[in-house]
Amino acid sequence: MGLDMQRIYWAAVVGWASLWGPARLAAMVPRSAKSHLRSADPVMAAVIDAIPDARLTNPQDGRPDDHYGTLMRAIVGQQVSTAAARTVYARLCDRFGGGTPTPRQILDDDPEQLRTVGLSRAKTSYLRSLAEHVVSGELELDRLEELDDEAVIAELVAVKGIGVWSAQMFLMFHLKRPDVLPTGDLGIRRAVQIAYSMEELPSPAPLTEIAEPWRPHRTLACRYLWRSLDNEPV
Repeated sequence: MGLDMQRIYWAAVVGWASLWGPARLAAMVPRSAKSHLRSADPVMAAVIDAIPDARLTNPQDGRPDDHYGTLMRAIVGQQVSTAAARTVYARLCDRFGGGTPTPRQILDDDPEQLRTVGLSRAKTSYLRSLAEHVVSGELELDRLEELDDEAVIAELVAVKGIGVWSAQMFLMFHLKRPDVLPTGDLGIRRAVQIAYSMEELPSPAPLTEIAEPWRPHRTLACRYLWRSLDNEPV
């Protein structure tokens, strides 16, 4: 992975993680979850002991707190830095009076005019796909919290431009699901390789096996693993 792609990847992770601000620290790191991880896996215990809980949080970056706005912001933020994503999203909101545009507003706007806020042609089509799924009822955002993790992922990846990784980040950082393991995430794979002294990056199968003792707190384990790479190349 080149330096530019490293920066884009970490910008995406940090951007999603910013949904957990300092005010949510207590809920984010419950003692029972932390104790479970430490007792279940001595390697994870060492990772946890090296990272103060306060380092698991990031300042809020003005992201929306509703499902639709969060997904819009995630699409806008793909493949760009956090600062660039924030700027483009602000321009997008300004175009519609300062608030998150509704699905109908996105569909009623001219796609080429929509691009003038800084969106690529691909991202414009992704935003329109999201809006179309919501307007048609194919994606019932109000029901997402009632669905299990796999069902949420299936609903989200039906939208053009939202992949499994983005859906998993939505589960972890927006819906606050406690037991998500993004086995394809390069940062998690790299952190596990280092912590467990593996010669190669683990593929999904061995990573899932290693993470089995972390259940039902794999999301928190991933937070610690991401932070363990603060001073490591990805």
